[in-house]
Amino acid sequence: MIFLRRYLIPRLIQYLLVIFVGVTAVFLIPRFLPSDPVVRTISELRSRGSYLDPNSIEEMVADLTELYGLEGSMFDQYIAFWQRLFRGDFGVSFFQFPTPVIKLIKTALPWTLGLLLVTTAVSWTLGILLGGVAGYFNRKGWSKALDTLAMVVRPMPYYVFGFVLLLLFGYIFPLFPVAGGAGIGRQPTFNWSYISDVLRHAFLPAMSLIILGMAAWFQTMKLIVQNVNSSDFVQYAKFGGIKERRIVSRYVIRNGMLPQITALALLIGQIFSGALITEIVFTYPGLGTLLYNAILTGDYNLIMGITVFSILAITTAILVIDLIYPLFDPRIRYT
Repeated sequence: MIFLRRYLIPRLIQYLLVIFVGVTAVFLIPRFLPSDPVVRTISELRSRGSYLDPNSIEEMVADLTELYGLEGSMFDQYIAFWQRLFRGDFGVSFFQFPTPVIKLIKTALPWTLGLLLVTTAVSWTLGILLGGVAGYFNRKGWSKALDTLAMVVRPMPYYVFGFVLLLLFGYIFPLFPVAGGAGIGRQPTFNWSYISDVLRHAFLPAMSLIILGMAAWFQTMKLIVQNVNSSDFVQYAKFGGIKERRIVSRYVIRNGMLPQITALALLIGQIFSGALITEIVFTYPGLGTLLYNAILTGDYNLIMGITVFSILAITTAILVIDLIYPLFDPRIRYT
């Protein structure tokens, strides 16, 4: 009961509050911008050579105003915005008219979700294990070599490292496809031919996220383990004759993981944004590429839909990590 009152309920309240503030910001910020999406849409139609009858412009303005949810006062728009949000209705996309925004997000979501989950799990796990062992044996030559390599790789931005892999393994040594999520014209089927094609297309963007993420987790974990290694309980275990393998796995790495789980929750937003940037570099058919096209075409509804979904996804991921944290640190269950 104490755990429920002091730990679970405050985090659920914080979760709902963050979503409310974030979605409200998504509603307000575009409406304070100097550009009007309705005027911009009509201007773009004219710039493409489309003939617009002056008598029908008023009807078009009214239709677009309704389409973008800009009817009525600011308060009326805000209420209507939440009503549409609960229905999963973000309107229709402009640059893929008349496809609904929610349909485009559903199509792009599995690509981003698969890429993000796999790369995060692999980079975090390998970074923790390698960093833990390297931190315990920090005087070894291979430990120093890995640390030097991580220092070189870690400062690189996602898009720079992505371009390096793209040039190296896409053009100089053309081993992997340079764009897309699968072969052109291929229909999704559950067979090895299609799955292997998807894996080949996903290899370069996945490796860019895994290597950069692993370098960051490796360096952080190595520093943490070096501090844990000097703790009294570790020294006592060594003097007690406990096998070194058991000390590393049960005492050092396990205690060093705790702050890394917290760091994962705090950095989940950066990991998500890094995945979106990587998708743009490799033209991967996920939310990043979809958002990039929406920005280029001024797709008002699609930008809002992806942003709202990003807020929901990031806050939910942080909440899940926060709720499972007591499974790794029993002290929290008794606070």
